[in-house]
Amino acid sequence: MTDVAKKVDTVTLTIDGIEVTAEKGELVIRVAERMGIAIPRFCDHPLLAPAGACRQCLVDIEGQRKPVASCTQTVAEGMVVKTQLTSEVAAKAQGGVMELLLANHPLDCPTCDKGGECPLQNQAMTNGRADSRFKEHKREYEKPIHISSQVLLDRERCILCQRCTRFSEEIAGDKFIDLMDRSSGEQINVYRDDFFGGRGTGDGQAGEGEGDVPFNSYFSGNTIQICPVGALTGEQYRFRARPFDLVSTPTTCEHCASGCSMRADHRRGKVLRRLAGDDPAVNEEWNCDKGRWGFQYQTSSERILNPLVRDADSGELREASWSEALLAAAEGLTAARGNGGVGVLAGGRLTVEDAYAYAKFARLALGTNDIDFRARPLSAEEADFLAATVAGVSDVTYTDVENAPSAVIAGLEPEEESGILFLRLRKGHLRKKLQVTAVAPYLTRGFDKMGAALIPTVPGDEARVLAEDPAVAAALSAPGALLLVGERLATVPGALSAAAALAARTGARLAWVPRRAGDRGAIDAGCLPNLLPGGRPVGDPAARAEISLAWDTDAGALPSRPGRDTNQIVAAAAAGQLGGLLVAGVDPADLADPRLAEQALDAAGFVVSLELRHSAVTRRANVVLPVAPAAEKSGTYLNWEGRLRSFDTVLKTTAMTDGRVLEAVAALMDVPSNHPTAAQNPTKGILLGTGDVMAIRRELGTMPPSRADRPVAPAVAPAALPATGEHEAVLATWHHAIDQSTLLEGDDVLAGTARPPVARIGSELAAALGVIDGDAVTVGTDRGAITLPAEVTRDLPARVVWLPTNSPGSTVGRSLGVTAGAVVRLSAGKAGPLLASSEVTA
Repeated sequence: MTDVAKKVDTVTLTIDGIEVTAEKGELVIRVAERMGIAIPRFCDHPLLAPAGACRQCLVDIEGQRKPVASCTQTVAEGMVVKTQLTSEVAAKAQGGVMELLLANHPLDCPTCDKGGECPLQNQAMTNGRADSRFKEHKREYEKPIHISSQVLLDRERCILCQRCTRFSEEIAGDKFIDLMDRSSGEQINVYRDDFFGGRGTGDGQAGEGEGDVPFNSYFSGNTIQICPVGALTGEQYRFRARPFDLVSTPTTCEHCASGCSMRADHRRGKVLRRLAGDDPAVNEEWNCDKGRWGFQYQTSSERILNPLVRDADSGELREASWSEALLAAAEGLTAARGNGGVGVLAGGRLTVEDAYAYAKFARLALGTNDIDFRARPLSAEEADFLAATVAGVSDVTYTDVENAPSAVIAGLEPEEESGILFLRLRKGHLRKKLQVTAVAPYLTRGFDKMGAALIPTVPGDEARVLAEDPAVAAALSAPGALLLVGERLATVPGALSAAAALAARTGARLAWVPRRAGDRGAIDAGCLPNLLPGGRPVGDPAARAEISLAWDTDAGALPSRPGRDTNQIVAAAAAGQLGGLLVAGVDPADLADPRLAEQALDAAGFVVSLELRHSAVTRRANVVLPVAPAAEKSGTYLNWEGRLRSFDTVLKTTAMTDGRVLEAVAALMDVPSNHPTAAQNPTKGILLGTGDVMAIRRELGTMPPSRADRPVAPAVAPAALPATGEHEAVLATWHHAIDQSTLLEGDDVLAGTARPPVARIGSELAAALGVIDGDAVTVGTDRGAITLPAEVTRDLPARVVWLPTNSPGSTVGRSLGVTAGAVVRLSAGKAGPLLASSEVTA
């Protein structure tokens, strides 16, 4: 930028006698902050639009008749500003505002959750009067108001700063809490207009006179954190502790691939609350409610604290010592290795370090490439796509998303599957005119809030749309355009191939956004049947030589053929072709066919489960080894950007990481007699070296970049859409953010803000079935059926029905036995015996 341009874009002003240069349009309060001058404020927040609601930040500006709110006043050339530090006028004005704010505010600081970290409390001491001149009875309200199952409102504490209402409208787009009434009765309360037509209209039109609407937002907890007083509190933390009793530790969210920075506050060995961390590059100062409150699983009664071994006589699991359980696991896996081999289901909850431990254990201890982290519907095409396009790539960031001119989204619903990505997309749309195009069955609530243009797409037709639709190509033609694809495209033949080809043809940058926190890191760590750590192809001799050097073993010790993926491992185990399974935190309900997965666990000769809580896997395992949850270990997640998100231990316990447990098991396993280092290994055990997180990080850090050629994913042809008959439709489905996932199971308070499960059908199909909004609709297959209230959705394609994947009453995999794109039958009302049988197994 030239000196002339700089001069045009900046102004010079004076604050408290100090001359300073600022950008045109910058707020006075921001300039003062940069100078180290603290102007008291309540309504001001750097990520919200200026409001001037509380008037606490009044300053004296030369030439103005009265004090001005510095949070709304922009700088001007030659402006002279005096804050409370140099102006008696500003100090008196701020003191008067503080006196009025405290006129009705209760003096309950010792029992208020905000006491000890309250801006009102602090500023009353620094900028308020020593005593009160008000003798009148303070205003009282019924308390608290449950504006959701998690968020409680004490109205008498509210100072009407409007931070909560501005966040809800500007950031989350969920305007369910608002400022209402007038004069002395003005208050924050539940928004009374049905903003999204949630009373069954399904068309996004506002309702009339339908009463209070719950604060049903995935981001409602942020309003508690930014509230400058104790007006908004959380059900889980309310009256549980005082801030000065807590120990705070920075950490990272373990729930999705957004990679949010967080702060965990604990007391007496228990995490009591989690707050969003301040990370401008990733989650700014926000997080979703799932990340904020979804930590109750750590103290669940279902938590496994001691190893379990299946008794040979009774056939029941019993508690055992660590030495007994580790020896049993080692002996069983050694035998299974020679009796058909062992399949490793790593799952998506692992840190990078633990995923690397599983990848190393599979190759060195089990001699197999039968390892896969994908605990969900998948395909071979996806494995090739991940190896060729995603492994080792960090090409798109949140900043790119926010500043992009346009973005096409396919196989992904950001609000449900990556909350912070949704907030950045919405921010880009509102502030920088980002144009979003959604390749999806219908315009979801999240897509609507980011102003997306919909290309209505029947599940299974995404490949054709990405390859042929001119609107998609046009949306990606601008420099900086982004193509964001989700894991759901894995089940659409040709979709990922079409996405890669489309990005190459248009020059758009491509990003793959998975749902789980550990998925992205598991790829680079080598938890795929076709990849070694570092994105090295298993079939490349040079790649195996690089890994063998890092692992101090002979390249001949590493299996050279690509292994089985999750579906193939499950099928082989169910057919009795595998000697054993090693399962890490995988819920069979998440897989493409949960019933087949349970049959595989029953049929496998030997099953070892590394798990946090009792599950369908632990009930069938021969050995169960408890591992540490995220709060009780250190580690690293790799978010969807490819950004490292390292965290330290919050609670120091005796719980062990997966890597440490695997190292102990490997040390007790016999080295295979045909292993190249068998003769030189005096311990007769396998030295894994994954017991210490820092040791793994050093090993990964010293591993050189791969010189092996990046694999080329073969193009896959799209499949034709299936034909549908009368009262049949193609199934669309994805997870709600808050559903029946394992880490949220039993958390009734958080589940209260989950979106109600419905069966979405188009107007044409609804007319054919003779149903309207709220009527029961049954969706069935030969496996079973699901009955839910209908919600008629106008933009849904004619022969498509949408169901939530894993919500109460809608367990698609278990009840229907199919995935998205399958043909299902529909009928009005409840099903007969077919439904009864599916309800039993759901």
